[in-house]
Amino acid sequence: MNVEFTSQFGLNSNFGKVTCERTWKWDTRQQPLEDFDLWYAWSGSGTMLRNGLTSSIIGGTCFVFRPGDRTAASHDPQQPLTVTYIHFSLADYQQLLPSMPSGTHTVKDRFVFETYLNRYVEAMLENTKDSAKEGKLLLTLMLMQLKREEEQPALHPADHTTSLIRMLAHRIRQTPGIPHSMESLAENANLSPRYFSLKFKEIMGISLEQYIIQTRIERAEHLLRYNGMNASEVAEALGYKDLSFFSRQFKKVRGKNPSEIRKEGLRK
Repeated sequence: MNVEFTSQFGLNSNFGKVTCERTWKWDTRQQPLEDFDLWYAWSGSGTMLRNGLTSSIIGGTCFVFRPGDRTAASHDPQQPLTVTYIHFSLADYQQLLPSMPSGTHTVKDRFVFETYLNRYVEAMLENTKDSAKEGKLLLTLMLMQLKREEEQPALHPADHTTSLIRMLAHRIRQTPGIPHSMESLAENANLSPRYFSLKFKEIMGISLEQYIIQTRIERAEHLLRYNGMNASEVAEALGYKDLSFFSRQFKKVRGKNPSEIRKEGLRK
């Protein structure tokens, strides 16, 4: 699959992200799908019957439905599904089907895929002159990722753990102002806190605590140097409740006070 697909896509208004109602179900057996539908579960638990084959639905499950597919889905009301769905058409799709990803997936790199999903919905809701162009590019990237992942050999459990921890480390770097606890990160990786701590240091080369401090200070330096924010504003933005503690931690890591870094930025 390649970017040539982009020009073949037809997008429509049938897309969105939603947490399904307690009594939700989806049944197209009497009226099969007329277009393609990229359907992704963020969280929850359910089952999907697709053309007579049953699959479990958990967070990370993705289906690429095709015209003519018959579906019947339901979920556990105690663990409702949150899903993103994107309906689209594909010109001359019979010729392109061999290059398309198959129908059922467990997404391996969820962070990247979910970033594409969120941006697709945002771009299409913005409804600017470039929304459709951006939407087609994002849809191409998502389908390319699914195709690439299904062609890769299955990850060894150790490789899967490494991938998960790197994904979580990337998430910490992307959101340095949000508190990240050992317990919540370990739960996301389906590991015990102690084992997660050991594996994180083994894979990333430093402890989780050091990594969190490092990413916060790196972001703090950027805000001080390039965004015109003072130490008090940066400390608040990054979740520090004590300005003096922030200043001491910053100097310990960077060797300079926050005010010195800000002055350097202002002189440029």
